[in-house]
This record gives sequence, structure tokens and C-alpha cells, in this order.
Amino acid sequence: MTAPTPPTASSFENQRAALADVVAIPVTPFAADGSVDEPALRSLLRRLLDGGVRVLTPNGNTGEFYALSPQERILVTEVTLAEAGERAAILVGVGHDLPTAIDTARHARDHGAHMVMVHQPVHPYVSEGGWVDYHRAIAEAVPEIGVVPYIKNATLSGARLAELGAACPNVIGVKYAVPDAARFAGFARDAGLDRFVWVAGLAEPYAPSYFSAGATGFTSGLVNVEPGISLSMIEALRSGDYPAAMKVWEQIRRFEELRGADASANNVTVVKEALASLGLCRREVRPPSAELPEAERAEVARIAAGWSL
Repeated sequence: MTAPTPPTASSFENQRAALADVVAIPVTPFAADGSVDEPALRSLLRRLLDGGVRVLTPNGNTGEFYALSPQERILVTEVTLAEAGERAAILVGVGHDLPTAIDTARHARDHGAHMVMVHQPVHPYVSEGGWVDYHRAIAEAVPEIGVVPYIKNATLSGARLAELGAACPNVIGVKYAVPDAARFAGFARDAGLDRFVWVAGLAEPYAPSYFSAGATGFTSGLVNVEPGISLSMIEALRSGDYPAAMKVWEQIRRFEELRGADASANNVTVVKEALASLGLCRREVRPPSAELPEAERAEVARIAAGWSL
């Protein structure tokens, strides 16, 4: 019996191409009893797909990954895959302890996901070598699908990512979320600018500066509210029209400032508040997040209403 051919970087070209886009992070809506509101989730996913979104990340941070139970994360993954069908690439968020991350990555693969995104480890003591070992174990457990590390650690060196990429051809992209465009430019080049697909992990506010340094995709939570805004920004960036991209930046500036205030305490809350103001889901978030004060609710509602005109 002939052994299967090991995957190579070129085996993942479809997934690499998919990442060079708006990578939507759907919210996880909750019902009045606090459970995941599956009908609302399906409706929100269809809205994203109908709006032209072609990459979805169930169990991302805007989906309140760390506030979901293991069973809820499985539900969100399976619902997303079912709703998307062939209409979108699915990049499932995985993380926590290594056995849990591997189990959820295998579940995603077995249910048809194209890729997994590995959340930045939240362990208080993360060595560079341990970071490589963690991601390598996950990547080697699912060699058939693409793996995308989510990097929020400003001290991690590009050389360590290059080491991971050399060992694991299915590590195809990077969600880079360190708020420093100059550091990103150096990190990407140290790791291999062309080896990985670079996704600006701090969404629309940082997308223009990160695209100028080599990113070709960006994540978005705002896309839940109005997909057309995010899609118009990436079209401008793809064409090199930075003035047009900055016009979009100006349009979303206040919304993103509200999300980023107080060390991003209301990052998800603002998105859900906007959706609630449009009648699309409930505003509830889970601790340690909290709902917005009444005054800020009104401001978010005004912004969302203006976008939907």
C-alpha cells in the first residue's frame, strides 16, 4: 500500500486565497434564558453570507469564545458549517489546554471546516519554544487542514514563526494582532512575508497601515452590523486606493473607538448593542463583559441606523 503524500504549502492554495479577504468573526447571540440562541445565530450567519462575506470564524473573540462552554463551541461550529455550506470558508477558533485544542481542531476537520485559528495561549507563562510546541502539536494533529496562529504577543520573534512554518506546511496564515504596524512589518519579514498569508487581526482601524506593510486580509467584528462597509474597505485596499480606504476608516472611527475604550472592555458589547438596535439579536453578553450604559446605547444606535440607510 502506497503511503499518502504529505501535505505541502502548495496543497493549501485555496485556503490561503480565502484568508486574503474580510475574515468575519460572528457574534454568538444569547436567548432570554442565557443559552445560545440558535435561530438568531443562523439568521445572523445568513445575513453575513447574503451580504457577500466569504470567510467566517466561529468561536472567535467577538463570538465570546472564552465565555462559551465546550458544548456551546461545538454547537456554534456545527451551525456555522451547516449554514455556510459551500458559500464560505470556515476558520474555526480553537484553544485552551492542548488536549482540548486538539480535540476541537479534529472536530472542526471532521465536520468539514477548511481551517482552524489557534487563539493566543492565555497561560501566564508562555515561552517562545513552548509557543512553537503548542502550535506544532495542534497543526500535526490536523495535517489535512490549514492552521492560522492568532498572535497577540509582542515579544514573539518572527524566527519562531518561521520555525513553526518549516515544521508544519499546514500553518498557512497568521492573524497578527499586535497594535504596532512597524513591528508587524519587521515580524512578517523575519517570519517569511510570502510563506504566510498575513491577516490584520485588529480589524478595520489597523487594516490600512497593516496592508501597506504586507497584510492581504483583515478580521472584522463590525461586519456583523453592516457587511458592505467592511467589503468596501477591502476593495479599496486591494486596489491600492488608500484615500478611499481612509474614507471608510473615518466612517467607522467612532464605532471602533467605543469598542476599543477601556482596554477594549466593550469590544463585543458595542457590536451586540448595534445589532440589538436593529432588531437582529439580544444585547446580552456574558461576564466578564457587561452591557453598555444607557447613554452609550443611544450613540451606538445612531451609528448603526446611519449605516443602514
